Amino acid sequence: MKPLAHSLAAVTLIVLISSLTGCKAGDVAAEAPGAAVTVRVAEVSGGDNQAMPLRFSGIVRSTQRATLTFQVSGTLKERAVELGQRVEAGDLLARVYNPALAPARDSARAKLDELNTQYEQAKREWERSSRLHERGVVSEQGLEQLAARRDSLRASVATAKAALAEATQLLNESSLRAPFAGRVEALMVEPDEFVAAGQPVMRLSSPEGREVEVRVPAYLLDHVALAQQLPVWSVQDRTRPEQTGLVVEIAQAGAVRGELHPILVSLSDQVLEPGEPVEVGITPEYTSATTVPLLSVMRTSEGTGVFRVRNGQAQRVSVSVQRVVGEQAVVSAEQLEPGDQVVYAGMTRLADGDAVEVH
Repeated sequence: MKPLAHSLAAVTLIVLISSLTGCKAGDVAAEAPGAAVTVRVAEVSGGDNQAMPLRFSGIVRSTQRATLTFQVSGTLKERAVELGQRVEAGDLLARVYNPALAPARDSARAKLDELNTQYEQAKREWERSSRLHERGVVSEQGLEQLAARRDSLRASVATAKAALAEATQLLNESSLRAPFAGRVEALMVEPDEFVAAGQPVMRLSSPEGREVEVRVPAYLLDHVALAQQLPVWSVQDRTRPEQTGLVVEIAQAGAVRGELHPILVSLSDQVLEPGEPVEVGITPEYTSATTVPLLSVMRTSEGTGVFRVRNGQAQRVSVSVQRVVGEQAVVSAEQLEPGDQVVYAGMTRLADGDAVEVH
């Protein structure tokens, strides 16, 4: 009896398993056509305009300033000002001594007097000869010779006048005068020192107007414009309120690698003093790169693409991968926008247009 009982039990178990398996297969076949594919998604980042504040250092300086030089060489015999002294336009600042300047002027003046005398005499001779020529006493050739001498002396007088003006101007250049009202910022030469022509002697600045020059990389020149307002901060006193500067000059980008280009910013008030270190803020706007998870990028016969999820449906979007940064891929795609959701897990079971369920 026992062998028969075991046989019946085995047959019953086989039938039960077969019935359960059949029911399960039937259930899957019934649910497959309308079932949503379970996927995981991540957001697309970048692609929007972002502001990146940058600060560049500079030194406040006077808008009107000058480094003064003599146009003639000589020994500095007189310096009429001291460091930090305020002067008015036309004030005498310094004087050099050159032993050749005064004699050169006197010689030019004497030469002019001599030529003036000769010219006046030649003019009178021509006038007398003209009257005698009318009477037939003086020939036409003689009269022409006198006229030529007169005209030559007249030209020589003009040349002598120019030489005298040059010599006088050179002598005047031995005196250095203030071109505008201001303050003496620096003295480069001491009395009794030899000064060459064009050598800096002192520096003068006007108390009116302030400006600061900052140097920036070439790519930042496109992010500033003339008359644009920029924030300016004092470095010495961080508690001082932010000042406002106005862009008045922008350099043109050059071809030298690594070269920084100047931007001149005018300061509207007198709060910042010359020589004070400051920082000028420039905030360039740029479009950040569009990035997606590297796992979301797939390659098919149609090319590289991702699955974007919208309204519970997977949509295939073609992308072009530019580079890989860590676990992100920088892509170029016109149809992707920041905030879009792309599938990075479960793509092997997806087709374009499939319904998805996000987990």
